[in-house]
Amino acid sequence: MELVNRVLTGQKREKALEEVKEYPSVVASAEMIMDAELIATGGYTPIDGFLTREDLESVLENMHLSNGSPWTIPIVLPVNEKTAGEFKEGDDVALLDNTKNPIAVLHLKEKFTYDKKRVAQKVFRTTDEEHPGVATVYGWGDFLLGGEIDLVNRPKHPFERYHLDPAHIRREITERGWRTIVGFQTRNPIHRSHEYIQKCALEVVDGILIHPIVGWTRKGDVPAEVRIKSYEIVLNNYYPRNRFLLATLSTAMRYAGPREAIFHALVRKNFGCTHFIVGRDHAGVGDYYGPYDAHRIFDEFAEGELGITPMFFENAFFCVLCDSLTTEKTCPHLKSTRIALSGTKVRELLLDKKPISEKVVRPEIAELLSKYYTDKAKEAK
Repeated sequence: MELVNRVLTGQKREKALEEVKEYPSVVASAEMIMDAELIATGGYTPIDGFLTREDLESVLENMHLSNGSPWTIPIVLPVNEKTAGEFKEGDDVALLDNTKNPIAVLHLKEKFTYDKKRVAQKVFRTTDEEHPGVATVYGWGDFLLGGEIDLVNRPKHPFERYHLDPAHIRREITERGWRTIVGFQTRNPIHRSHEYIQKCALEVVDGILIHPIVGWTRKGDVPAEVRIKSYEIVLNNYYPRNRFLLATLSTAMRYAGPREAIFHALVRKNFGCTHFIVGRDHAGVGDYYGPYDAHRIFDEFAEGELGITPMFFENAFFCVLCDSLTTEKTCPHLKSTRIALSGTKVRELLLDKKPISEKVVRPEIAELLSKYYTDKAKEAK
């Protein structure tokens, strides 16, 4: 599929930068600015702007856009009633970042109200305000602005070295001669179970795109700079250098579980992936989703419809009797023989300065996380 390209360059950009000074404007959140860039660079292909009412309704009810293309997460621009009243349909609206720098122009096709609880129930399967994604939706303004966008300036990114557009990664894949590439979505530091799953996938594809999210994540998640360092350590020491790409994805975590698994797969297809790893409780939080709901949702789409092949993995652990990393699919032994640590348990052990098995976490990663949690504990005092 050809990528959407709404990035203005040359004379068109210069003309837009002059005109945007006269447009009505809205200061968009960091998350909406990141979405605008991904729309413009093709990361959200086939979307070419913030969703209109018809597309939003179709996404909520059918997990497809109104044109029939698969899409599961609302990409919307919420504003409050006062701000919405400053625009009329047909206006060109400047989208500003928090420094009042113009990032994009929204060609406003429609402004409309929506039901936040309905959005929450459809996307997150709950209306519980304790769910971080639901809380985000409830914090939005009461109006949505829909329409195509044009990008006039690039937002700044904390990891510019790894901030690569879909077209850039596609070219890199072609230059490397990879015909098959698997995408790996992550918001956590890399553990041995992740490594096991990635290397299993690498046995059947040519390369892997490690693609961590560096947008908003919920309170308690390890910050992006620590996560990126963990990927650098493991990839540079334990992976063949010609078999991986590391790039960041500047978008927010939605914690939408099954729907977000489809969304993550579609985005990675746009970045050139032919396959996508879906693990246990993908994009989940708390107990809102079943451990393999994110696997089953793929059955709700026709074969080949998504344009990317999911690779399903169960939770990996180290089995003392097998003497290897494995999953329930290949290990016959009791749970008492397994070493498996959650991120919460790892944090507790590190703060208590207790040893963590190298079978679960690489020593270099344990050291990195230990320093992070120790420094964080000191700051809290």
